[in-house]
Amino acid sequence: MSATHLHLDCPSGISGDMFCASLLDLGVPLSLFQEAVTSLHLPEKVLLQTERSIRGGLAGTRFLVEEPGHHHHPHDHGHHHGRNWSEIRDLLKKSKLAPPVRDSALAMFHRVAEAEAKLHGVPVETVHFHEVGAVDSIVDLVCAAAGVHHLKVTEITATTPVDGTGTIHCAHGKFPLPAPATAEILRGISIRQIDVPHELTTPTGAAILAQLVKKFGPLDSFAAEKIGYGLGTRDLPDRPNVLRAFLGQSSTSQGRRDLVVEIRTHLDDITGEHLAHAIDRLMAEGALDAAASPLLMKKARTGHLLTILALPQDAERLASLVLRETTAFGLRLEQVERRTLRREEKSVATSYGPIRVKLGYLGDSLVQIHPSDEDCRKASISASVSHADVAAAARNAARNA
Repeated sequence: MSATHLHLDCPSGISGDMFCASLLDLGVPLSLFQEAVTSLHLPEKVLLQTERSIRGGLAGTRFLVEEPGHHHHPHDHGHHHGRNWSEIRDLLKKSKLAPPVRDSALAMFHRVAEAEAKLHGVPVETVHFHEVGAVDSIVDLVCAAAGVHHLKVTEITATTPVDGTGTIHCAHGKFPLPAPATAEILRGISIRQIDVPHELTTPTGAAILAQLVKKFGPLDSFAAEKIGYGLGTRDLPDRPNVLRAFLGQSSTSQGRRDLVVEIRTHLDDITGEHLAHAIDRLMAEGALDAAASPLLMKKARTGHLLTILALPQDAERLASLVLRETTAFGLRLEQVERRTLRREEKSVATSYGPIRVKLGYLGDSLVQIHPSDEDCRKASISASVSHADVAAAARNAARNA
């Protein structure tokens, strides 16, 4: 079994326009981007264009967002009128974007909103975007979501993002690189600075990485069928200003692999009710898993080992939540490799009625079937049979489907 895999090679950083340009170079039609932008009903007139150019000897595609009649500085950090988070959210929710595209774009903007709220000490709902509220940034993130959906990408990985050194002029003054919003969005994700006196990873690029990329590191073995070259705005002195996007099929015969962060802490003075509440909060805030196991600690004290799995970009936030919501004075974070089965959820017909099942595949082989406990309980009561009988019927139906 294979999955459509997009791998981003970011030796010169990443911006929203570079990412969109790489998707165009992979074959996404510009008309798709134009349709997505038109569906937003922006008050500004927006013209999308592409051009072929060369950066550091490599040919590729540039993605240009123009507002006719306005003096345009491509994808910079100058002063823009910007928009509030609520305005952008309403634009997206009222649009005719496909639900997966809309939800992906909303998630990327929400990451930026959370970062800005923390930086400026204001509630998320009152955040005012400057750079990311500009038309070109809105277009970049919406087109990024639309392009990924068009290519039917199921897995995105990337190399460690890089940024330059020096300072940048933002709406609130001069700041050292990485730009404050970029650093906050990439909290929990490794970023490497190189000796180039320019911003290389922008807030929109950071939002794309934080939301869409599930694993950072070298390219795993997979068959690259296409390579797209997205060009940046300027020429760099020592490297091509290019984002390479590898599109191909990755095998899932050994299960899906990704990197997650394991957060662990020992607790010896917490009640069961308090611990259950903390686990519920962690799951509600985006933990991949959270569990507690009994522990015999020093001086023969009984306690609990609390273990949480988190995506790298969520690890710091969830670690802070553990320290706030439990009695922990410290914790450990470790990046680990996780392997999971390919999952599918469906409803199967049984003599007791429809039962939802979760299926787990290793390659093409069905190796796990988990009937819905809720459905089994309801059916067992309705039919006056055992829970086990209903579950067995659901498993047989799933195997024979």
